Amino acid sequence: MASGKENKGIIFDIMKYAIHDGPGIRTTVFLKGCPMTCWWCQNPESQKLEPEKVDGIDHRKYSNLFCGKEKGMIGHEVTVEQVMVEVEKDMIFYEYSNGGITLSGGEPLMQPDFLLGLLRASKKQDIHTALDTSGYAPWAIFSSLLNYVDLFLYDLKLMDDRMHEKYTRVSNSVILENLEKLVRSKANVVIRVPIITNITDKADNIRAIGNFIGSLKGIEELHLLPYNYLCKDKYQRIKREYVFKNLEPPSEAALQRIEKRFEAFGLRVKIRG
Repeated sequence: MASGKENKGIIFDIMKYAIHDGPGIRTTVFLKGCPMTCWWCQNPESQKLEPEKVDGIDHRKYSNLFCGKEKGMIGHEVTVEQVMVEVEKDMIFYEYSNGGITLSGGEPLMQPDFLLGLLRASKKQDIHTALDTSGYAPWAIFSSLLNYVDLFLYDLKLMDDRMHEKYTRVSNSVILENLEKLVRSKANVVIRVPIITNITDKADNIRAIGNFIGSLKGIEELHLLPYNYLCKDKYQRIKREYVFKNLEPPSEAALQRIEKRFEAFGLRVKIRG
């Protein structure tokens, strides 16, 4: 494998002082590229692997390192070493809060060599590592990372495969198989469920997710991630159609009802992680 200085990947942002992407205070690094095209995607600028042009971008919202150097571009090629320079600036916060680094996207598993380089570099510095993943990747990639990931933040969206394929463009079979294998491997896994009104929040889907998690006998915690309509303008800027123009976020009352349903399966549930 290439050394840290040579191992490069495409990043579109970095978020410091993150508190919803794993324990403690964290630095979340966003890798570009995703195999899914979820109808409700909150970061559509993450879907393409390569840097892309974005109209009217406010570069102040993005780290200078992780936003494209060319004006109006999202995504930039960086080395593992460059990323770690930024991550290590906040070591004191990780130590104080039991935090660390979270690798997100997009789907970070689409850049496996770069991802593994970041994980190895983080563990060398004794930094807690979390991987935010859709689970849609070959198991061989997961198995190569197991010794370097302290926490998997694993998305489950829809248990009905036909509905999953409709709303994400991919089957959920690999996702469910990988989750089973992770649990058998004794990995530390927290499930994340995006709450999309009238799609993922339906009673039969909640029940199916709860039953599946219960059958695995190794997962204790689940996070509810409510839809946020603030992503709408991103679609306009990258010239893509947003099909959920009138979709409203779930109410707090609805989130609390879903929370109670999952708690009935013996899970610890957090709203927004």
